[in-house]
Amino acid sequence: MIQLICVDVDGTLVGRSGRVSEDVWNAAALARRHGVRLALCSGRPGFGVTRQLAERLDEKGWHAFQNGASVMHMGDGDTRSRVISPSIVAQLIAKARRTGRSLELYSDADYAVEVDTDQTRRHADLLGVPFRTRRLESLTEPIVRAQWLAAHHDVDAIVADHVDGIMMLPSSSPVMPDTTFVNMTVIGVDKALAIGVIASAYDISLDRVMMVGDGANDVSALRVAGVAVAMGNGEPEALAVARYTVGDVEHDGVVDAITLAMNL
Repeated sequence: MIQLICVDVDGTLVGRSGRVSEDVWNAAALARRHGVRLALCSGRPGFGVTRQLAERLDEKGWHAFQNGASVMHMGDGDTRSRVISPSIVAQLIAKARRTGRSLELYSDADYAVEVDTDQTRRHADLLGVPFRTRRLESLTEPIVRAQWLAAHHDVDAIVADHVDGIMMLPSSSPVMPDTTFVNMTVIGVDKALAIGVIASAYDISLDRVMMVGDGANDVSALRVAGVAVAMGNGEPEALAVARYTVGDVEHDGVVDAITLAMNL
């Protein structure tokens, strides 16, 4: 029996509308009544609208954000997050100012961006937080993730111009189809690490974990989960490693995945 279902957000739980359908919430509630734990496993940060999604999925449970860099318990506030060193953060800030690229820095509970563009404003709206610019150094809490907001044609150049000590992983959102989010975390930090942390916290073996995702940043978690499920709209990398494929995000494929978990 599947005891833990980990669910990505963009392209999995949320489609172009940016909302989760009541059919998905009803399926999640049914799984909880049968004793199955549910956890977000998202590239998004654990605040704003994403925190609301996590709390509705399991208000007293563990969830993974920021591609595994931020792992938090909604009930007691415990965190098991992985921090980027201040020296690396300083290099990224210098690179952003030298190149003019849009850089966002994230802690567990807040973020900073210092450029005002249509892209950075729309991203704040996607996250469900008020938009404001601030100096990147003003975010004094430990930084767990950095992110470039990029046009698709700029991604290769950004990835090639990397900073030692971090892992770069592009991802996307159907809510902002013109943008690639180039996530940066400490090397070795990814969604696979995060679902291992959550499964261990619940004393659940990984073979009893289902991961549901659609993107390249879900592949590491899909590989280590006992049951790997890709959305019908999944990127080729996700589809290639999945054991099962369900409906696409616009047709509530997550409901299919939860139903599958209940019947394995």
